[in-house]
Amino acid sequence: MAPASGPDPDVVRRVQGMWGVKGSGDTSGFSELVGAEVYARPASRPYGGWFDSVVDVLAELLEADGVDPDAAIEKVVVENGQLVLFVAREHLVRVARCLRDDQDLRFEMCFGVTGVHYPQDAGRELHGYFPLFSITHNRFLAIESTCPESDPHLPSIVEVYPGDDWPEREAWDLMGIVFDGHPGLTRTAMPDDWIGHPQRKDYPLGGIPVEYKGAVVPPPDVRRDYS
Repeated sequence: MAPASGPDPDVVRRVQGMWGVKGSGDTSGFSELVGAEVYARPASRPYGGWFDSVVDVLAELLEADGVDPDAAIEKVVVENGQLVLFVAREHLVRVARCLRDDQDLRFEMCFGVTGVHYPQDAGRELHGYFPLFSITHNRFLAIESTCPESDPHLPSIVEVYPGDDWPEREAWDLMGIVFDGHPGLTRTAMPDDWIGHPQRKDYPLGGIPVEYKGAVVPPPDVRRDYS
C-alpha cells in the first residue's frame, strides 16, 4: 500500500510488520507488510438491496417526530455486506424504538452491545455497537453511537430492548461507558471496588503474580517488552 499523501482522518493507525513491533525486531517474517486500520467510511447511495428503503423509512419516522434525520443519523456505512447506522447519542433511544416498532422495519431483537475504545478518535473515543435483527423480515443491521472519554455517557436502550440489561452492565464494567437510565448499572466481572475499566486500550497490562509449586508468573507489565 502506497503511503498517503496527507493525513487521513479515517485512519486509526498505520502498522508495519505482523504485530507493529518496534525496537526489538520483527521475527514474524512479515517485516515488509504495511497496513492501515481505518474507521468506517460513509457510504453513498444507492446503498444496495433493502438498505436504501430502511434508511428512507427511518428518516420519515424521525421527521414525523420532529427530528432532523441528518442530525440523528450521523452517517450510513455499508461494509462487508452489512448496514451500520451511526446515530447521535441523544437520539439513540428514539432510533432504536423506530427500528423496533415500525411495521416496515421490525427489528425486534437486539443482540446486546459491544463497547469499543479508539484512543485516537478525539472526542469520540468510546463507541457502543448494537447489532439488531428483524425476525419478521429476516434482516440484520447495527446501530453505533459514540461518546468522549471526558463524558462517557450513552443512553440505555433497556426500555426498548430489555435483553440489553446485562450487556450494558458488562460494557460499563469493562469499557467504562455509563448507560444513563439503566436500571442497575453495576460490575459484572470485576470486584465492586475495582479501579478502572480493563478492556480500554490505554489500561495498563499489569496483573496479579501467580505462584504455582514455587514458580512465579509475573504480571504482563513486568515481562519482556516487545512494543
